[in-house]
Amino acid sequence: WCIYSKPVPADSRELWTLFLQCSCITALIGGLFYNWMFASLEYSWHLSVAMTVSFSLLLLLTLFLVHPARCVFSMIMPTLGTKQGRKLLLSTCIMIAVVNITPNIISNIKTILQVIKCICKNSSESLLNSTALLRTASWELGNAIQQTAHSIHKPMNGHFQFSLLQNSSAIYQHMHFASEKISRDFLSVEVLVKDSVRVGNKLVAGFSMLYLCFESTWYLKNYLTNLRFDNFYMTKKLKHLAVDRKAAHLLGSSSKNLIRPTGLKLSREEAMLCLVHAVLLTVALMLMLVVVAMDHFAFSMADTAVRKAAQFSVVPITLHIKYRAEIGILRYLFKLLLLPSEKLTLQDFDRTYHHHLTFSSAHCRISPPIPPNPSVLLVLGLLFCILYATVFLETYARRLCRKIAASFFQSWEEKRLLYLYRKLSRR
Repeated sequence: WCIYSKPVPADSRELWTLFLQCSCITALIGGLFYNWMFASLEYSWHLSVAMTVSFSLLLLLTLFLVHPARCVFSMIMPTLGTKQGRKLLLSTCIMIAVVNITPNIISNIKTILQVIKCICKNSSESLLNSTALLRTASWELGNAIQQTAHSIHKPMNGHFQFSLLQNSSAIYQHMHFASEKISRDFLSVEVLVKDSVRVGNKLVAGFSMLYLCFESTWYLKNYLTNLRFDNFYMTKKLKHLAVDRKAAHLLGSSSKNLIRPTGLKLSREEAMLCLVHAVLLTVALMLMLVVVAMDHFAFSMADTAVRKAAQFSVVPITLHIKYRAEIGILRYLFKLLLLPSEKLTLQDFDRTYHHHLTFSSAHCRISPPIPPNPSVLLVLGLLFCILYATVFLETYARRLCRKIAASFFQSWEEKRLLYLYRKLSRR
């Protein structure tokens, strides 16, 4: 670390050691950068490789030749534990949810629509077949009526003019067009959501990376130009300075206003800031839980629809036709004489017809419901655990940034210590 933080290497051994350190760092960061470009942001591997090689060469030259750049790069690592790192992790969570959870939801909704389509097709087909039963019943009843008519020498055609839809292909065609339109609409929504989130995630990720570099540079710039900036720590060097100048009592009276950089104690302002960030992160977690709950709900609905559709019972339909034709003999005469009239039965038609309505069939093409992926939920849970950890580690990450800057610019750190000592002396 002493060689890495030196402005200029002292000899050739330190020069080669520095080059080896920068090469190892570049190889590690280049591999992570390629994985981030190709797997997370979903760029093509050609572009990912080209960007990784260019970025790695530029990073190697910058780290090896520019001393302040090494300091800025070293501060980027703890800066990942601040709000900028949380933005990167949140964008990763959103990308994982969109790529893995959203297709599950849409696929399960498609399964539900397939069940509805199957039920509509089978029920309509069974209902159309029931019209053949009506035709048979009407034809037999017409024959009975015609026989009755012939028995009293009055010719007539007793058959009903029953209109039957012989070709059901038009209904099937309309149903097919409707289902295809719904499928296309769902596919277009899925593609639009994926593309929008991909573009937004790339923009957020690129902006976050640039802002990480900017924030580290901004911190170093303020550290080197403003003696009051982030200068309220009770370090060992400050204690030695106070002891050498026989003013150790100053630290005792001012210890309440100073923070130990290696201690775990948080100031009131730091604790309130952590609480605010935790609340904002909880809101993001609730939104992510809504998406996960939608995935579970869609799977539950699709699974229930498939199981219930397979358990649909056949509905029996019974058509009972009762027809009776009689003729009264000298009805009015017998009525005037108060005698019971005689009736002659010409036709007694009493028949029952049976049919069954079916709602589901084993020939329906229904894709099985897709359960939520537990590995995706595990990854999201781990990422949010890291996010909550960064909320409380942000303060310590800033303290580490100050320590890194102090190790790179030791002479300036001594000036900052003198300024803080004089400030305590004036108090």
